[in-house]
Amino acid sequence: MTALRPEVADFDSDGRSDEDRAASEGTGLVQLHESIAALLASRGQWRQAYQHLRSAFDLVYADQDEQPHVPEQLRREVDRLRREHAEAREQSLRDSLTDSYNRRYLDERLLDMVTDKGATADGLAIALIDLDWFKQVNDTFGHLLGDRVLQRVVELLQEELPEDAFCARYGGEEFVLVLPGVDASSGVEIAESARMRVERHAWASLAPGLRVTVSIGLAYEPPAGDAPNRPPVAPEQQLLRADSLLYTAKQSGRNAVAYREGGRVRLAGPAAGRRGIAEPRVAGY
Repeated sequence: MTALRPEVADFDSDGRSDEDRAASEGTGLVQLHESIAALLASRGQWRQAYQHLRSAFDLVYADQDEQPHVPEQLRREVDRLRREHAEAREQSLRDSLTDSYNRRYLDERLLDMVTDKGATADGLAIALIDLDWFKQVNDTFGHLLGDRVLQRVVELLQEELPEDAFCARYGGEEFVLVLPGVDASSGVEIAESARMRVERHAWASLAPGLRVTVSIGLAYEPPAGDAPNRPPVAPEQQLLRADSLLYTAKQSGRNAVAYREGGRVRLAGPAAGRRGIAEPRVAGY
């Protein structure tokens, strides 16, 4: 009688059939494609992510005569990954306390707005804002209320901003309003309106005796075509000039917007009548 023995080709060394082994490898490949797709999506490489999800889909239905038509399912999965990535990206660019943009976002946007020659395409106003006597607010009312003050100030600063403008936390109690595509006078008006909203807010509703004001330095860069011979101005220089004008607003009595017009430093609104306007810290500006 001839002995029966199993077909060697049908089983591997651990007792699995070729069919089971192929299924296991197929599952591993599907998982690999899905993992690669998630990694690519986290980097914003959506087309490549979709291709890997499509490969995973093809592997799952490889043994069927007619694959179901579900490309929409894959698109939804990529859209989900895109939304998750966008949400994570947005959170990384926000200040955790005030929900305004952070310094990282500010630096990235300013670089995008300035050409390689250091000029802006449509004009750019940058308002550097500092809360007046904020240390006294913390010392008198406590840091918890101080945090609420910062949050409310940001809300007030962001009211009525034009399209494409934004507010970012520069550090501590300093904030920046970036106003692209405005002319010089509009920039001053926007900054002065923001200052007035803070001054006129009902701060006593947070704590009796509380009063909050801000000082603002506004630097303006005209469109490239309006000043073809103007030396290149890097974003850091724009912020430095705004900081210099903020110093002027502080030294000239606080609760004011300082800006430059016709070669002279001026104060906006009611502060325009003050005497003894301080000179900016940056020489020649």
